[in-house]
Formats: sequence, structure tokens, C-alpha cells
Amino acid sequence: MRPVRNRVALFAACPTRWVVVQRWEGREALTLRQFEYALAVAEAGSVTAAAEVLRVAQPSVSQQIRSLERELGVTLFARTPAGLVPTAVGRAFLRDAEVTVRAARQAKATARAGADELEGELVVAAQMGLGTRQLPGALIALRRRFPRLEITVFEEANPAELKRLARRGVVDLGLIAGPCEEDLYESHHLGDEEFVVVLSPEHARLAADRVELRDVAREPWIRFDHGSALDGTLRDVLGDNGLAPTTVARVSQTATAVRWAAHGLGVTLVPTSAVPPGFEHLTRPVHPAVSMPTVAAIRPGAGPAEMALLKFLRQETWYYTDFSGSGSPPAHNWVMPPSTRNSAPAA
Repeated sequence: MRPVRNRVALFAACPTRWVVVQRWEGREALTLRQFEYALAVAEAGSVTAAAEVLRVAQPSVSQQIRSLERELGVTLFARTPAGLVPTAVGRAFLRDAEVTVRAARQAKATARAGADELEGELVVAAQMGLGTRQLPGALIALRRRFPRLEITVFEEANPAELKRLARRGVVDLGLIAGPCEEDLYESHHLGDEEFVVVLSPEHARLAADRVELRDVAREPWIRFDHGSALDGTLRDVLGDNGLAPTTVARVSQTATAVRWAAHGLGVTLVPTSAVPPGFEHLTRPVHPAVSMPTVAAIRPGAGPAEMALLKFLRQETWYYTDFSGSGSPPAHNWVMPPSTRNSAPAA
């Protein structure tokens, strides 16, 4: 059928937006292959490297990129001595292209698979320190349910980076502290993680059931990277209680902080489930108690894999230390991410 001049065609429906392209008379519509080639060039930095990743001939990639730029009427890549660099409009296009390609792949995998034969890739992102003990069991159950599903899991310390990935649509399910700030994902409260202080085997405060924060305020503290949610938690909790910690070291992994505290370098504060096996006897809950809501974030209308993983995560135990003593709970710090802190736990 002869194309109609200036006719608008909806190329793909994505979870968060529609990607719209123009069909001009005598021209072909944009294709997923062009989107994939453009993304590969942006990541590799050159047509040659992108062709190797895609396992296609270099002229084919060059032709697709030229055709894509011609169809759009814009320059997506600037040719520099260092390679191909996306232009400003190119970066905007690539953000939507990545969302479109992922949505198309997921739709294809879902359409091809039966209920027990789901295939494709599921990307899970966890805020550092959350789900350390719960995720493995939930993922094992998910693999049994969908054995052909490929699962990619990564831990991210910086909440801002998690938000950036969420806006790009590259995360299928995220474990975060507190509710989602944007409408791209729905929040599902899994439980509350209580934080514990980690001490050396010779530390006198191990004799107590709970450790007063003021009693360890003058200790050297093993902290986490600047900008990380865990470091923000420690800074806010001590600040709210009028305490100023002395930093002896900063680390990027909770397991490292726990091990260094066990060796006597200093003390640290981590979620209960982030304590590696074998170090539990060196931990104590603190007073005032410190807790963080753990939330699973998934996109509205999520597929069967995301919903199954959410179900399995709900079946896991989310660690919380029972209050002891006279029956009245001690003073409590409900910790939210620095930009969304509140005085109450997530509902």
C-alpha cells in the first residue's frame, strides 16, 4: 500500500511512554534493528567495535546508522578522533531507543513462551545491603519456576544511580529503601530491616543485649562510600541523636565493613541481613533502634517473571529484632533515603 505523506505511525508501546516515528512518502519505517545498532555503536564507541559485538559486517552497521539518521533528519553521532560520540539529540533518542528495545524483547519472549517456558532476561537491582540473605532463596525458587529465564542481578550503592536506571527502564525489579518517588514503578512493602552494630570479639559492649548509640559514638567508624544510601543512614541516625562519628575507613561493600569491624578496626552499622554467616555473634541491635523499610519496586503491568519473584520475596524472612525488656518499645529511628525521609515506615 502506498504510504501516506506525514502519516504518523506508533512504533512501539513502552511501559512509560510511546515512541513515535514519522512515515514519509517513499521512505521505510524505522526498525528495531536500527535501534539495536545505534545502541551498540553508542556503547562500543565505534562502528567497528559495534560490528564485532553484533557479529555482523561493519558496512551493514554503517549503512543502518546512516539510514537511521537520514530517516530521522538529525545527526545522532559526532565523528571525533576518539570515535563516535552521541550528540545531544542522539542521547535523547538513545534513552527512548533502549526502553523500546527492552520492551520489544520482553514482549517477544512473553508471546513465544508458555506459562512454564518463560524465557528472556530479568534484570534485578538491589540497593547495597538489602536482600543479601533473601534474594538467593527467592531467585532459586524463580529458576525452578522458569528454568529458561536468564537473571541478571547487580548491587548499587548510590540511590541516584538506581533512579537513573529506573527512568531508563532497564530495571525489571528493584529492592530499595522506602517507597518509589516516581510513577514509573509501584512499591510493594516486603518488611523492615533493623540495623545492627558490628563490634570486635573483645568489645565490652557485646555483653549487652542492645548497644546505646551514645556508648559507641566516640569509637572509630567504618563507613561507606559518599553518596551511598548506607552512609546516608549512618550520617542521619547519628546526626539525629546529636552524635558526630569519627571515620577510620570507607568501604564499598557491607561484607568488608563487617569483617574489618570484627578485626577491631572500628565499629559499623549495617542491615541485619547483610551480616555474613559466622559474624552474627558480633552484632547487637542499637538503642534508639534503627530500621529501614524494604520495598520491591516493579513496573505497572509487570510480567509473570516479576510477579513470581515478588511472590517469592514475600515468602522470605525480612529480619527484624524483637524488642526486649519491659514490653515497651525503645525509642526508634525509621530511616528513609535522604531525599524521602519520613517519620513513619512505608505502608
